[in-house]
Amino acid sequence: MKHIICIVGNPNCGKTTLFNALTGSHQDVGNWPGVTVEKKVGHYVHDSVDYELVDLPGIYSLTTVSKTGEDERVARDYILSQQAEAVINIVDASNLERNLYLTAQLIEMRVPVMLVVNMLDVAKKRKIEIDIEALGRMLGCPVVGIVASREQGVFALKEMIAEFLKSPTLPKLSLRYAPSIEKAHQEIEQEIQNADSLHPHWLAIELLEGANGSRESLDVATRARVMPIIERTEKEFVGNLDIAVADARYKLVADVSSKVEHKTGELPTTLTDRIDRIVLNRVAGFPIFLFIIYCMFLFTQNLGSAFIDFFDILVGGVMVTGFGELLEAIGVPEIVKVVLADGVGGGLQTVSTFIPVVFFLFFFLAILEDSGYMARVAFVMDKVLRRFGLSGRSFVPMLVGFGCTVPAIMSTRTLPSEHDRKMTVMLTPFMSCSAKIPIYSVFVAAFFPKYKALAMGGLYVFGILIGVLAALVFGKTLFRGNPIPFVMELPNYRLPSLKSVALLLWDKAKDFIERAFTVIFLATIVIWFLQSFDARLNVVTSSEQSLLAIIGRWLAPIFAPLGFADWRCATALISGFIAKESVVSTLQILLGASAVSTLFTTKTALSFLVFTLLYTPCVAAIAAIRREVGSAPRAALIALTQCCVAWLAAFVLYQLVLIL
Repeated sequence: MKHIICIVGNPNCGKTTLFNALTGSHQDVGNWPGVTVEKKVGHYVHDSVDYELVDLPGIYSLTTVSKTGEDERVARDYILSQQAEAVINIVDASNLERNLYLTAQLIEMRVPVMLVVNMLDVAKKRKIEIDIEALGRMLGCPVVGIVASREQGVFALKEMIAEFLKSPTLPKLSLRYAPSIEKAHQEIEQEIQNADSLHPHWLAIELLEGANGSRESLDVATRARVMPIIERTEKEFVGNLDIAVADARYKLVADVSSKVEHKTGELPTTLTDRIDRIVLNRVAGFPIFLFIIYCMFLFTQNLGSAFIDFFDILVGGVMVTGFGELLEAIGVPEIVKVVLADGVGGGLQTVSTFIPVVFFLFFFLAILEDSGYMARVAFVMDKVLRRFGLSGRSFVPMLVGFGCTVPAIMSTRTLPSEHDRKMTVMLTPFMSCSAKIPIYSVFVAAFFPKYKALAMGGLYVFGILIGVLAALVFGKTLFRGNPIPFVMELPNYRLPSLKSVALLLWDKAKDFIERAFTVIFLATIVIWFLQSFDARLNVVTSSEQSLLAIIGRWLAPIFAPLGFADWRCATALISGFIAKESVVSTLQILLGASAVSTLFTTKTALSFLVFTLLYTPCVAAIAAIRREVGSAPRAALIALTQCCVAWLAAFVLYQLVLIL
């Protein structure tokens, strides 16, 4: 027996923390069918019954007012699809009135609802008490209070879910509008029912609000009958019909909140307030952000380096030495042994040494995100980005881009402005994704051993600066227009949940390992083949006569002004189009036991790092860009633009270094 329920709530209300507390590691992540919004599904068992929990996107409202309101559309459509037997609506106890607006809409949708009041500990610190029982009586639905970050009340929530699903009921509270709106709503609902439309009650409300896509969902005949009713009502409210509908909800929410929310004292100055006075300071905010980034890379490099030898010996002993001896013992031909043990095994050995560095980077990023600081970064960057034609909201996908460019590109769909969305898609690939960490680690260790953290952090900051400068150019040419006002809720600071950090860390690290190892395997085979045969498919005695060398020599002159004209550099960069991790493994195959110091100097290494930082992202990222911009030529133009920017930046930097 299995029950399906979904969870919905405002951003920063603890929805993800609750989802993790209920499901643990039993989670699957993908995309909703037809859209690039993340879909997260989890499972848990209670009293021998299996429960499937669907985590809907964090939203403030179920009404989609713009074409880019993908999150609202996904949440609304899933709830209306009735795939879930009930909806868990989680609200923030310290901001109850604002959160209950979404609750009022769920009540209007006439779906079975359970209310979870989270962050009772934060409310208590703010001298706020919530009468849970009174709230349940007023709404006419089950209500439970919890502290999800400490998993307090989670068992009671499971019990409430199990009991409620025995006989799901609709909330008893009903919403009342102005008489003329009530009349129009009833008339529209009747017309829709006659047309056999699904969910006529809610659709009638959306039609009155002018929700995006609602009127287009009607057939021509029904729309012809409904529009005069809407126009008549809009005329009465002088074009502010949507405000009148929202105002009715706000009045209901204010009435409920006033009766269940009690202030027990003066609002104290919280730790969040004291910290924000410093980190959001107009002058100090940006330097503090840079300092935090520097510290993150300092600890990442120092802690990660301590485990590199362990992975090198472990994987090297198993994949190269041990596997090679096994193949030799069973009589496998030498050429196959070289490919599998030395080629593939050696490539995997190289990538494995970057696992601890990537692990600690994701660890610190997870802490910054779960603590609430990441939202402040977007706020701080808004002051910088606005001067270049973007709002701080665009920095959120850029932050995601530090992990992987693909989900970062996908997340631009949540931006409400077409201007900001296109600009952000263009600029996000300039952010340094985790796949480039292996490149940085090898070159920084070889050429800047005393300044590892500074060099790594400098590359990330340089990518941001180039993105900002590109925004300035593109904003004056390709994407003219003003950024939309930046409005973002800043969550309270909190101690990161060990469980949430661990789950996020595992999800990101697993993705990196799977992607790196599979890509390395394929790239190694391709590179080995191109290195081992000439144009007539004859086995070569030296890689300098190989297909790889021929291709590399064709492209090498392009990179001569950047300081690295060797065909092996060009070849490594070509493999980087498949995945950036393969740049290092390709160099490993071509150089053999030689270190990169035999192929580069400090000056050319710096130029090579800048180029790899900025040039075209991997094939998967280009495919994501193509989906967002709508055409292959535009995606190709963006990829070419990035290559040009990378070449120009590396050229200027290399020439400056030569002069200095």
